[in-house]
Amino acid sequence: MIIWLASYPKSGNTWVRYFIISLLVDNKDNMNLNHLKAIATFPTRYQFKELIEDPYNLEEIKKNWIAAQSKLISDKQLRFLKTHNALCCFGKNCFTNLENTLGTIYIVRDPRNVITSLKNHMSISSYQDALKFISNKNMSLDSSKLKGFDRKTSDDFQLIQLIGNWKTHYLSWKKFKKNKLLVKYENLINNPSVEFKRISDHLEKLLNTKFKESQVDKAIKNSSFTRLKEMEEKYGFSEASTNEKTGERNKFFYLGPKNDWKNILDKKIIDDIKKKFEPEMRELGYL
Repeated sequence: MIIWLASYPKSGNTWVRYFIISLLVDNKDNMNLNHLKAIATFPTRYQFKELIEDPYNLEEIKKNWIAAQSKLISDKQLRFLKTHNALCCFGKNCFTNLENTLGTIYIVRDPRNVITSLKNHMSISSYQDALKFISNKNMSLDSSKLKGFDRKTSDDFQLIQLIGNWKTHYLSWKKFKKNKLLVKYENLINNPSVEFKRISDHLEKLLNTKFKESQVDKAIKNSSFTRLKEMEEKYGFSEASTNEKTGERNKFFYLGPKNDWKNILDKKIIDDIKKKFEPEMRELGYL
């Protein structure tokens, strides 16, 4: 079955993914960002082999979400999968189901900090345009449109992910009740020992196992934002996007704890975000 690590883009998914891998491979002391490949992104082209003819056809992809997942877990092994896809349905075609899913960890982040991170990661020209991005109900991620992408040879690229806007994304996964844990990015920053322990406790129940306290502490230390940032600066990171203007890699682990919307955004942007997402932000304690 599948344990989903789901989030809107730039909300801490990669950070949580690294923590989980660190936790599960406790005996390794030489972990690096390449180990993130142990938790694959869904949907990815290779996962749909023999199911679809055209990996750029969204209708084919939607019709085979469940089939691709069933194929992945046909060996009865547990799979962690990362996704930014909303938990959406189009007629009978739903992104996932209870039969394929063991549980979910949903990571959410204050939208006022999401847009500052998105602006850097996706080389968006202004915060106003970044706000349009997170407000668009029809927003999707399509890696085939990224600079440098080779659609002829790339078999490991991510297929289109339907993310919608920040609000609809959060509400879609909120409805999925089976073994779900809600994680706030801000708690990972402000109180990592407590929040990461919540994640390890959740995994203990799902995996029917027990982690040693030292194991959890080591995983928290290994996956600190500072350490991840240092590894990216030293070795680079394949998941970092490319700046279309300069051709250089954007920093994936960018500001982290220093990303504070109060010091970055102007009042109009702040007011517009509140106006668009106020009920959900209050529900999450952001207002």
